Parts: sequence; C-alpha cells; structure tokens
Amino acid sequence: MPGTGIVFVRGDLPGCPRVEASIANRLEQPRRTTLQSGEARVEMVEHVMASLSGLGVDNCEVWVDQPEMPGCDGSCLPFVHALEEAGLATQSVPRRRRVVRQRLRLAEDGAWFEVAPPEGNQVELTYHLDYGPHSPINRQTVRVRLSPPTFRFHLAPARTFLLKEEADWMLAQGLGTRATPQDLLIFAEHGLLDNELRFPDECARHKLTDLVGDLALAGCQLVARITAYRTGHKLNARLVGRLLEITEGECMRRRCA
Repeated sequence: MPGTGIVFVRGDLPGCPRVEASIANRLEQPRRTTLQSGEARVEMVEHVMASLSGLGVDNCEVWVDQPEMPGCDGSCLPFVHALEEAGLATQSVPRRRRVVRQRLRLAEDGAWFEVAPPEGNQVELTYHLDYGPHSPINRQTVRVRLSPPTFRFHLAPARTFLLKEEADWMLAQGLGTRATPQDLLIFAEHGLLDNELRFPDECARHKLTDLVGDLALAGCQLVARITAYRTGHKLNARLVGRLLEITEGECMRRRCA
C-alpha cells in the first residue's frame, strides 16, 4: 500500500509482529544490519534492503519465517530476480526523498564519508576499498550513478567477502553457519579460496551494495554525491542519521513491490 514503506513481518511469531525498516530500529551487531521492534528481530537485512532500494521499490511487506535473512549466493542477485519475477507497480502517491544541499564529512577509526550536493537529481556513489599493502584483497575504487539498471547489472551480482580469520571468528560466534566458500568470497593469505571473482573489483562493488541497503534505512531516497573510504555498516548508519538531520523532505513518484 502507498505509504507503507519497507516493513519486515515475522510470520513465524504469534501475531505476526512488524519491524519497520527504519534507522530508529537498527540494532548494532558486527558485520550485518539488524533491526528490532519490541521482541521481533530481523538480521542481515542489508541485501534485501539494497535490492528493494536499488530497483526503486519503497513500499513492500517482506514476510519472513526466521530472524536471519537468506544468504543465498552472498549477493543481491537472487533477491533482484525474485522482485523482477513478482513485478513492480508504480503508485500515484508522491515518493519521499531528501536532497543534500551542503557538504558533510564524517570520520571514524580511519574510515570516512564525504558528502556533497548532487549534480541534478542523480545519486552518485564512490567507494574506496583499501586494506593496506599486505592484504590479499587489492585496493579498489568503484563509482556509479545509481539507477535500477546500474544496480541490477553492476552492483547486485557482487558477493559478500571476508578474510579467512574473519570467517573463522563469525563461525565461532554462531554467525553465517549456513554459508560455504561457494556462497562467499573468502580470502586467505595467498588469495581467494574455492571461488572465482565476477568482477576484478567485486569487493568494492559489494561495499557499495551494502551502502545502498543501509542508506535505505532513511525511509526515503537520499539524493547526494557520497564518497566512502573503508566504511562499514556502523559508519553507514551514522551517516544516515546525519543526513536526516541536515536535509528536508521533497516528493517524487513512488513505487511498490
């Protein structure tokens, strides 16, 4: 329905509690985006959120039967395929958006964002990935002007990546237990384990995918030029909060799933 926004519905719990995809409902957890409302929680929602936002969907009920979202192949592509198969509808109710009118810099622990007003109405995202000269993951930079086709073909196929020690730590914490090296890009000291890259800069592309999903927690489209350096979910969330503070709402066409 118009005005619904993105809402996760825990169909496995009594009363089917709803969790609005809002920055106000974000719960800090390592290496994932988690939302909670009351006792209902949904985890690892960033790929679902990125797929919806990347395709221009901002009204959708997402029914789930467990707290953790499917990892699929580690990318957004399976969610994009499902949404395309279901079909998208254009609604008559105006779509909410916020346009950045001033520059902003946000930094934490060596990672940073620089935000500038957009050129026209386009969302431009740049990500600089840099784990240092001794990392098995090389330095990468990706820049896109976000649109449904750009997201579909250039960002959605990019998969989650981890260093082997990070993957071992997550398994020890009981996280990502259903994933295999075929579902993720796992980098050991001498390179990628049991997998092949879809793009030479797939890791940086995936970082942009995560950023698209986290920005969607604003509950509207954020129109700006955003440059990110070594950022992750925690700083992404801080950026959303700051952008909501310094922008005002406008209206455009709205879409739903």
